[in-house]
Amino acid sequence: MSRLLHLNVNILNAGVFGGSWRFPGTDGAASYSIEHYTSIAKKAEEAKLDAVFLADGPVLDPGIEHRTGNNLEPTTVLARVAAQTERVGLIATLSSSYNDPAELARRLGDLDHVTGGRFGWNVVTTAGPIAAANFGRDGEPEHGLRYRRAAEFVEQVVAAWAERTDFVSPQGRPVVVQAGGSSDGKRLASRVGEVIFSAEQDIDRARAFRDELRAGAAEFGRNPDEIVVLPGLSTVLGSTEAEARERRELLDELLPDAYARSRLAGQLGFSLDGLDDDAPIPPELLVEPDAAGGSQTFYRVVRNLIDSENPTLRQLLKKLSGGGGHRIVVGTPEQVADDVERWFRAGAADGFNVMPDVLPSGFDDFADHLVPELRRRGLFRTDYDGTTLRDHLGLGLPPVPTGVWERGPLEAAR
Repeated sequence: MSRLLHLNVNILNAGVFGGSWRFPGTDGAASYSIEHYTSIAKKAEEAKLDAVFLADGPVLDPGIEHRTGNNLEPTTVLARVAAQTERVGLIATLSSSYNDPAELARRLGDLDHVTGGRFGWNVVTTAGPIAAANFGRDGEPEHGLRYRRAAEFVEQVVAAWAERTDFVSPQGRPVVVQAGGSSDGKRLASRVGEVIFSAEQDIDRARAFRDELRAGAAEFGRNPDEIVVLPGLSTVLGSTEAEARERRELLDELLPDAYARSRLAGQLGFSLDGLDDDAPIPPELLVEPDAAGGSQTFYRVVRNLIDSENPTLRQLLKKLSGGGGHRIVVGTPEQVADDVERWFRAGAADGFNVMPDVLPSGFDDFADHLVPELRRRGLFRTDYDGTTLRDHLGLGLPPVPTGVWERGPLEAAR
């Protein structure tokens, strides 16, 4: 196989699991210090990962009552990370719903220039009434409206980057990253996304998702080979299978039950109060994915789990472990490498957006033990071939997107 895996690490506060901040030996408040991010980024660069990634939302999540959160603005964090690294890519999440395109284009364009072409922008439409209230609104905009705004927003930002004559980036312009699980999201991803995050749990669904995006890109006149699809992957590693399973069981025990229930209720769009823990979710409460509010991507993931496995509420809470719905793989480095290789060779992924169970210890295990195993199999680089994020990803510079969606005044979608 000539192509190689692409790997990002998602520096998600203390780790993807809801109880990760309570794991023995973990500093539960570390995510509020800049050293937490810089040290993980340095480790990622030593391991030759494509990029570090920061998720974000313009809101103080009420879940902070039960777990630590991401509360440092991502471009601020990554500017500091950039000063302490040289090659690893830097991907920041910024909302198209609650930012100004001209200001964001300048901020990210400047960061791309000063970092030597290492920046990527993860475009999100920011679901949820809590964020809307934070900006003085009565409720979140309708799903389709958020994506129409996002499409026009991306056009304006990318056009502004393309027009720059001063402070031009060595990679031309930042890489556009997008997570498109809904019908609207997949259309936007096919048109403007260069790196696509997904939350697929099943290898066949993941392969179909990747094929659909590549076909959609071709319909827009794009080269399908210049789309990198990275499913989320939560890893729980141990030196033996038993050790890894014990680690997962401890993380499940440490998960605050109130947090797990609140998280699942938010994904499903209804309260879990009064439901029987030892019975499946009542089917009459479930809507079709395209009719769901909030994040349709994660609603689809949870709905697919319910439809395929018919778990009880208790089983569903344990399977998700407060992690949001990304696939969890538990085992030795060799066993997890088997899983990674199977998905990669099956065409279900171009790599993974890695979300270690606990930070930093889970990522140390990943970098020190899983990455060398992937190299031994000829699946991952031994060194960087270039200096920019586009170099790491094998991406050229696509045309500036125009006419992504039915055009309309950007203000109307605010």
